[in-house]
Amino acid sequence: MEMEMDMMENLPSTISPLLLRSMASSVFIYADKLFFNLAEKFKPFEIIRYVLITSFLFFLRLLSFLFLSDLPPKSQSHVYTFNPPKSNGRYLIGSGVSDSGIARALSQVLSIVNDIPVSSRKYAIVRSLAEGLIEENRREDAEGLREVNRAVLSSAFSRTLSYLEAAMVELGQDRIGHDGAGPAPVQYWVKRALRVVRSVGDGVWAREGSGGVREDVIRSGNSAEKLAAELLWLAQKLVDCGFGEEAVERWASASNLASLSLLAEPRLQGSLVKVSTFLFKQARDMEMALDETEEFYEESRRQTKMKMLTSWLPLLCRASNGTDMPVLSINEKAELEKVLEETIKLLDHEEQEQVLSLWLHHFAYCSSSDWPNLHALYCRWCTNSRKLLLLH
Repeated sequence: MEMEMDMMENLPSTISPLLLRSMASSVFIYADKLFFNLAEKFKPFEIIRYVLITSFLFFLRLLSFLFLSDLPPKSQSHVYTFNPPKSNGRYLIGSGVSDSGIARALSQVLSIVNDIPVSSRKYAIVRSLAEGLIEENRREDAEGLREVNRAVLSSAFSRTLSYLEAAMVELGQDRIGHDGAGPAPVQYWVKRALRVVRSVGDGVWAREGSGGVREDVIRSGNSAEKLAAELLWLAQKLVDCGFGEEAVERWASASNLASLSLLAEPRLQGSLVKVSTFLFKQARDMEMALDETEEFYEESRRQTKMKMLTSWLPLLCRASNGTDMPVLSINEKAELEKVLEETIKLLDHEEQEQVLSLWLHHFAYCSSSDWPNLHALYCRWCTNSRKLLLLH
């Protein structure tokens, strides 16, 4: 009832922005049709139309922000405040340890790690807090707290994968818009300029509107390279807590991200190579730890290894490792080559053919790298294939 009274008191301020937006939309639709027709005859009008569309979208965002900032604090609290339901003095949003207070606290901290840029002085503080919570849960050696770490870290790993894929899609669109050959199209520079304006506006909103800032606004300053580094960190935490298979399975299933990585900048490729290297080794260690009582899971792990190889082996072949600051040392490269050989040898003969054919294609067509060198394994597979033919 109190909320309804607040809305009635603020009805004029609510209707005014909506009316203004409706009027602006009508004008925009009319102007867009006009410039669309003119753009078919005169190219300069296509640029004007593009600026008009982007400016209108920016105006809508600004209008929404001004409307929310005009609401009194009581109304804003109804919009933004989240209060978990209480039951017998405890906060519960479901059933199970992953819905407990410590789980929500750890989830919030890890989400903030994703959100704030690494240049912020608070980044190290929040990340240290996350590490402390994870370690304290692990030291308690209780099944409930182990499940908290597993559920929250797995969720954070999946979320970071999604953020990274979205960031790389945006980076890929920029590279498609201007590949460096010849002068950049006018629309490319207009898009870059408007993005700078939008970033500045987002920064102002983040400082002025504390509770009403959207997640995508906060996250706009994050780089793909930062997210890749956080993926490696989360994978290490999952392994430390005894749940390395969670990270391996999710990384193996990230085929879209793997495809995007082939077009990424060298520094980002290097970060992704580090994640792949760590998780390939982890998958090998999991296989060595497999005993007879876990034979039921052998088929599932074989499929995971197959997905991981077909997804990330092309990146290992094509990533620019550099000479001044190599991503991996000579010993690390040799160790990963051994890991890859051991992993591939555990596959079926037909699956080995698929993986080695994929390796040969990317290895042969990439002139800047001679790693990973699986030539000896490929020759052994050819020898075995020849013997199978003679047997039949």
